[in-house]
Amino acid sequence: MPERIIQTSGLTKIYGEVTAVDQLNLEVNEGEIFGFLGPNGSGKTTTILMLMGLTTPTSGTGRVGGYDIIKNSRDVRRIAGCLPEAAGYYEDLTAKENLDYFGQLADLPRVKREKRVNELLEFVGLGKWRDVKVEKFSRGMKQRLGIAQALIKDPKIIFLDEPTIGLDPQGTKEVRDLILRLNREQKLTVFLSSHLLHEVQQTCSRVGIIRQGKLIATDTIENLSRGIAKEEGYCVEFELDKVTRRLIEEIKTVKGVTSVEEEGGKLLVYMERDNRADVSRAITKYGATILLMKPREYTLEEIFLRYYKGAG
Repeated sequence: MPERIIQTSGLTKIYGEVTAVDQLNLEVNEGEIFGFLGPNGSGKTTTILMLMGLTTPTSGTGRVGGYDIIKNSRDVRRIAGCLPEAAGYYEDLTAKENLDYFGQLADLPRVKREKRVNELLEFVGLGKWRDVKVEKFSRGMKQRLGIAQALIKDPKIIFLDEPTIGLDPQGTKEVRDLILRLNREQKLTVFLSSHLLHEVQQTCSRVGIIRQGKLIATDTIENLSRGIAKEEGYCVEFELDKVTRRLIEEIKTVKGVTSVEEEGGKLLVYMERDNRADVSRAITKYGATILLMKPREYTLEEIFLRYYKGAG
């Protein structure tokens, strides 16, 4: 069984009359990329601040890497790195000088610090720009520098708050590839907070969905998709060489078929149970050829919207 690197119980943060995070019970496994999803103002950033020991919960408990986020907040920050949404850099310093400064703040000895800075600049693809002032960097380059900054202490876990927001497609891909490399090559746990669902679907192994401070779902994307399918009925996607209205009506007559939808040139056949055999026979009997047949898989956007609607 995977070891839990993050565990919270009833974690709550109230600002005045606003409950930013409400009774959060969350578990994140060591070595995974965990996506924390929700729109702006849903409690994502506040959750990260509490997990990093940077703001005190109103109530509840939490542990990161085995350390209590309240009693042992310094230990938490020692083993955890963070790239906030509004990351700060010294624009008049070079990339190397920026990382060296943060290495000093982390109390890294000079020789170790120099080695770490050079390694990280190469790792994030900024080796050629080590002596260039940050004011000349694109936003994507700054985000990669921010990830290097979060890694300066060689952490066990890294928190990334909206790391691809505002990036062009190339910058987004570079950051996404970097996150995947960190997880694959360094076995680093990544806690990725985002509202960009397409990016999360390509990156994360498990996700949690937060709405108005409450965690409304958490699991693998595959299992969340199965949960929706179970509620809505079994659905199979058919790609055929031809689709006509008459064929659709023919499929509807098959026992157990509840509805048929045409979507992007494909047929979505909803059934009370898995009855692909009878549906396939009806299709071939009609004279159409099946090019592809597979159970319907929901996108993360569809999953997100279904759970949000259900929690409303």
